[in-house]
Amino acid sequence: MKETWPFASVDPLETFLDITPLVWLITIAVTIAFFVYEFFAHVRTPHEPTIAESARWSAFYIGLALIFGVVIGLVPGWGWVFAGEYFAGYLTEKALSIDNLFVFLIIMTGFAVPKKYQQKVLMIGIVIALIMRGAFIAIGAALIDNFSWIFYIFGALLLFLAYRQAFAHGDSDPANGKFMRFVRRHLPVSDEYNGDKLTVKKNGKRFVTPMLLVIIAIGFIDLVFAVDSIPAIYGLTNEAYIVFTANAFALMGLRQLFFLIGGLLERLVYLAQGLAVILAFIGVKLVFHALHVNELPFINGGEPLLWVPEIPIWFSLLFIAATVAVATVASLAKTRGDKQKNDRDQVQGEEITTAADAD
Repeated sequence: MKETWPFASVDPLETFLDITPLVWLITIAVTIAFFVYEFFAHVRTPHEPTIAESARWSAFYIGLALIFGVVIGLVPGWGWVFAGEYFAGYLTEKALSIDNLFVFLIIMTGFAVPKKYQQKVLMIGIVIALIMRGAFIAIGAALIDNFSWIFYIFGALLLFLAYRQAFAHGDSDPANGKFMRFVRRHLPVSDEYNGDKLTVKKNGKRFVTPMLLVIIAIGFIDLVFAVDSIPAIYGLTNEAYIVFTANAFALMGLRQLFFLIGGLLERLVYLAQGLAVILAFIGVKLVFHALHVNELPFINGGEPLLWVPEIPIWFSLLFIAATVAVATVASLAKTRGDKQKNDRDQVQGEEITTAADAD
């Protein structure tokens, strides 16, 4: 009999969730319905959302995600082991999605997207992200079902991505990178926005507007982030359903969260390092699991290394939550300290100037 989370000693990557095709269809249909509602209720008419509107909807979607996790724990045959996997996956994907928002902010600043059109750009970017991640989820599930050695690949990839996240974050401008320069060379681009239209006709010739370039840039970034996020969550669960729902809930409300914490994003100076720690932790967890189920003939003669420890899901959840909390608190403390230092330097500079004028 399976133990219940958080006291489970079973390996979360070796348990299985029975999801019927009907449950899959209902889940996908409800997810699509939410995004369709979002478009017609909030995005179709260009406007800049208020803080109150953003706060209400952000709280709604976060609350909905938490309730869904509790439902997973209460449903007979599912249980708290899978609820733990979902919560750990949701927290990881939410943290990665906030990092995604930071890059979205850089892109929209680089392209000078008018604020009233930023909602549409974000909505399209989030939908593209969900589609990209859905494709990677299907590919990842197929690989895991057929090739146990893929855990070695995922683990190594996450360790590399952790290094890149820690030491190469923010070094480039996505709006003026090689990919966007390639796009500009092959597409006729107008210099000005034409409302929220993607193309415009001038002197009988069709041009693409900067709005289309923004969407292309965000789509490319979504592809890069899918490479980060899907191996990361497969390090916490092998259930495609949990991977999909954790990603869907992490992306829901992301548009409102952008406007709610837009100023805070620039203060999360240690977010990249925090995410690097999370990715590295999950990478190590995946390598441990790969060794535990090893089938590669050149490692231990193709036999599993059963002495290798398996990291339980409750520890993963606590570690990820603690890392996010420490990165956030340290970031806010750092920026607050820098601001106080700048204020003191400014006051001292004014006092020196005043004294010099008096002399």
